[in-house]
Amino acid sequence: MAKKKSIQVQGNEITILNQGEGDFISLTDMLKAKDGEYFISDWLRNRNTVEFLGIWESVYNPNFNYGEFDIIKSQAGLNSYRISVKEWVEKTNAVGIKATAGRYGGTYGHSDIAFEFGMWISAEFKIYLIKEFKRLKEDESDRLKLEWDFQRTLTKVNYHIHTDAIKENLIPGALNKSQASTIYANEADVLNMALFGKTARQWREQNPGKKGNIRDEATIEQLVVLSNMESINAMLIHQGLDQSERLLQLNQLAITQMQSLLNHQSAIKKLK
Repeated sequence: MAKKKSIQVQGNEITILNQGEGDFISLTDMLKAKDGEYFISDWLRNRNTVEFLGIWESVYNPNFNYGEFDIIKSQAGLNSYRISVKEWVEKTNAVGIKATAGRYGGTYGHSDIAFEFGMWISAEFKIYLIKEFKRLKEDESDRLKLEWDFQRTLTKVNYHIHTDAIKENLIPGALNKSQASTIYANEADVLNMALFGKTARQWREQNPGKKGNIRDEATIEQLVVLSNMESINAMLIHQGLDQSERLLQLNQLAITQMQSLLNHQSAIKKLK
């Protein structure tokens, strides 16, 4: 039986269901926060959305239908392209999004996907969504005496998406583990340079007394942008862009998103 909980995000009650497969957040409830007449199918039209969902399913869903996914991806972004949540699920066997009827009816997305959907609504909304979801999970953790690490949860899916893209596209065959880890570290530093302006090694040299790493010291708004950058860099890798071009695009993305988040100082202050 589904366990229902809810959070308040910018005056909107957002339902969260847990059926033993993780937390699924109501995209239908979230959509109420977007100005104008929009539908979840509008979000599904976006090519970046389709690519993100496809990569998420490839990480977590062994029964994902790649043949149907490739057909959908080839049509995404076209003016004539339309697909409903029901069609997406039926054609691809997707498990990350669910359209449910009955008592808690609506469209629900796994928390990883709901965060991505939140950015489509607005950067400010995503910040508040993460804040309230974090508070809910920490309250649960306190009651159950369990450890819940927000930073790991925020970045875990994007980390898998990023490393899988590197493995599939940038690592040639017959490399040993040491050689492969060098490529992973190099790509991680692409993100570090784009967001922090320095590599992990440069940060360690500048902070010899600190035990963590550059990302351990990141602010929550930097973590939000980093999470977005990991999934976008994975897409750029799949598209075959070289590293220097990806770095420039990711840097511009980091600048734009950080400016957007920092323009909402009242929201940021409540997260700290």
